[in-house]
Amino acid sequence: MILVTGAAGFIGYHVCHHLLSKGEQVIGVDNLNPYYDVKLKEARLAKLTPHPRFNFHLVDIANQTAIQALIQQHPNITHIVHLAAQAGVRYSLKNPFAYTDSNIVGHLTLLEACRHLPRLKHFVYASSSSVYGANQKLPFSVLDPVDQPISLYAATKRSCELMSYTYSHLFGIPSTGLRFFTVYGPWGRPDMSAFLFTKAILEEEEIPVFNHGDMRRNFTYIDDITQGILACVESPPSSLTSDVSQTDASPPHRIYNIGNSRSEPLMHFIYTLEEITGKKAKIRYEDMQPGDVKETVADISDTTRDFGFIPKTNIETGLAHFVEWYREFYGI
Repeated sequence: MILVTGAAGFIGYHVCHHLLSKGEQVIGVDNLNPYYDVKLKEARLAKLTPHPRFNFHLVDIANQTAIQALIQQHPNITHIVHLAAQAGVRYSLKNPFAYTDSNIVGHLTLLEACRHLPRLKHFVYASSSSVYGANQKLPFSVLDPVDQPISLYAATKRSCELMSYTYSHLFGIPSTGLRFFTVYGPWGRPDMSAFLFTKAILEEEEIPVFNHGDMRRNFTYIDDITQGILACVESPPSSLTSDVSQTDASPPHRIYNIGNSRSEPLMHFIYTLEEITGKKAKIRYEDMQPGDVKETVADISDTTRDFGFIPKTNIETGLAHFVEWYREFYGI
């Protein structure tokens, strides 16, 4: 039995879908917050709820009483995939307390739940490439220092990693943090570039392009991300033997990058959308936004070594799938 938080979210929906297709019993949790269109979250849930092995709970992960009741109701949970969080770098400038409530209190609530699940084998949680902050060295490696976050969102995600390490040390909870790099694809979030740019191009509206287009991102297609998560879920840290640097005294906690091993120029991303949609983008160039970074690219050598993670979907194929879904979903 696998608990997935953020089940109505972009990545959570795909993880639930793939787990159910493999015959797993899934407990889904989400609070359906209005950070973006709740109808999209409800549409994702509508795809999951017909499965007889899917059990959904409308719960806020920061609600300690509700989460405690949930685990008492489902004491046979063996794995937790914790994907619920307040996302977005720029929104953290507007509503900072949403990040401490969901990302700090919510994460701690899940860690406490882990302590009371006698059959728990693995706690997998979402971190973010944003933790690399002001780092200049590329590609980003999990061995790099991450003590210079440049957004509150990044600071909360780094806090999640530190809390997880502590609980792993104190209570022996096998835990793995996954630093996601710019995930896109069908059923994606409306606040992310693929969705924003596609919508603007099709509706002939302006696209704000920050840093005057001089940006690169480690765009990673959702199916590749999902396969990486599922491979990780099946390999708790205690079963990993390839990392010879670890000693018996080390807590069963690991962190991995999960993204592409190459970055794409932002302008190529836009040009590709123009070709797929058959329409020209109206671009408005702007300065760099607070909390943004110029380039992200992941060192995934550890992830490939331990989970066989190798992203296979190029940007042209991935964006074509996204635009096809977008047109169908919105009847365009």
